[in-house]
Amino acid sequence: MEENLNQQVVHELESVLHTKIYPGTEIMKDVGTHHFVKAGQRKSNVLVPQPSDDEHDPLNWSAKWKIVTMICATMLSFSLNIGPLANAPLFEEYIREWDCSLADAVQFTGVAILVLGFSNFIWVPVTVCFGRRPVMITSSLICAVSSIWRARATSYNSFMGASVLNGLAAGPCETIQPQIIADIIFLHDRGKYQTLYFSMYFASLMVGPIISGAMAFNVGWRSFWWLNTALLLICTLVNLFFFPETRYRRGNEMEGKAAGRAGPALLSPEKRAVVPPENTTQDDGDVEPTTGSGRELAPAITHQDPWLGRGRPSNAQFKLFQSYEGSLLRELWVPWYLHLFPIVEFASFVVSFSASGYLVANLSQSQAFAAPPYNYSPQTIGLFNLALLIGALIGLFTNGPWSDWIAAYLTKKNGGVREPEMRLPAMIPYVLIMIIGSVITAVGYDYHWPWQAIVVVGWGCLGMQVSALPSIASTYAIDSYKPVTGSLFVAITVNKNVWGYGVSKFLTPWAEEVGFRAPILVNMALITIFCCTGIIFWFWGKRFRGMTKDSFVHQM
Repeated sequence: MEENLNQQVVHELESVLHTKIYPGTEIMKDVGTHHFVKAGQRKSNVLVPQPSDDEHDPLNWSAKWKIVTMICATMLSFSLNIGPLANAPLFEEYIREWDCSLADAVQFTGVAILVLGFSNFIWVPVTVCFGRRPVMITSSLICAVSSIWRARATSYNSFMGASVLNGLAAGPCETIQPQIIADIIFLHDRGKYQTLYFSMYFASLMVGPIISGAMAFNVGWRSFWWLNTALLLICTLVNLFFFPETRYRRGNEMEGKAAGRAGPALLSPEKRAVVPPENTTQDDGDVEPTTGSGRELAPAITHQDPWLGRGRPSNAQFKLFQSYEGSLLRELWVPWYLHLFPIVEFASFVVSFSASGYLVANLSQSQAFAAPPYNYSPQTIGLFNLALLIGALIGLFTNGPWSDWIAAYLTKKNGGVREPEMRLPAMIPYVLIMIIGSVITAVGYDYHWPWQAIVVVGWGCLGMQVSALPSIASTYAIDSYKPVTGSLFVAITVNKNVWGYGVSKFLTPWAEEVGFRAPILVNMALITIFCCTGIIFWFWGKRFRGMTKDSFVHQM
């Protein structure tokens, strides 16, 4: 549970609810004499995690500050990620520039993907121990340097070196926004924000080829990398001036873990007493909310957080360097340890193979549409990626509300007890959409169907599934192991990017040898198999969480 209750309270709740409460199981209503902080006076949603009564707690920030923070995080994910996969329409340009084969040109993408995944073994520990803000600023600056290097590269090896540096620096685009979402967003809204992250993440992969193809056709391929440099520098400035640090240790978290007692968010009636106001000094001159009698509005009395939706970041949260917390060495090996957890493995493989469903469209587009009978230009091929983008946006606007509604409906049927597995049924329609998109793309390529069928229907479906399936699977894992969100995404990202590198190695020669149907449909079958393992977790996922309930990862 993210309410950080002591074991006595947990046992009391289990006896009342007649269910085991493992990490990830959340109580979404008041139970007996136990009362939780809720979303508002007239709302019944219990807030998970339970916020503190600190104005500067990121969970308490106003809607304005949360929106600003999410815009900055989304801009970083978008900007860092736009370069590595923008090469697809440029492969023909690289072949002419450096007299290399198509397979060699594809490696500019494959190597960047591989290095990007492993770079998070460094970035995530630094993010956990030193904060989100310094990592965001540093990574975007290094990416800008790599983009300048790409624009000025004079040989194949030089451009490959820039691709490696780009991959090393771009790692936070895959891990830092999920950490920020877990920092500032409550459980009942987490699904839609995870969908936002994955939609914008993959949208950047789709927008990159659209822009790079048009620029290569009209003003030369090097111009795209100068544009990418400008975007990264703007991103750096935006995060420098507008992004506050979201890493925050709540008082009730530390008390619940270290001292084993409940925080002020949850008290039995006999322990509730009027709390007299203390003489505190506010560094911004604001006055603490009070009751009509002049006493402070204590959460223990009203079960309302006095700063909920009204807080703001402190000046300290805008410092360039944050204080060191945790253990850097421990954070380096936790991602490897998490591979022992079945739920993490499930999320890793669903995200990895769903992403490869998009990757086959990205890597095959020049091979399919630049050759006869199509003979399309890089600009036209780049514009085809609009179908993937529109599909991803449809996934964004449908999956977030859909998965949150499914979870809320099943929670209500379960007497107000939410289990992470309740999100899994939301995967079903998107698995079917993925199958349709893969079949149309593979068969359409080999039989030279009209581009409208392949691009609009096939790629559109692939774009829709790639913004939905990874979101549902990763949110399930986060709900189960929220304290290690960053390390969890390292495990997912490494798995995803190693498989992505493999796709970049086998797709082109395999398609040249036997056509597109075999590689794309085999990939589709693997996606289907791993998604169908969700049935195992629907029935036994809670048992798996029970097996890891005493792990130290829940205390991090």
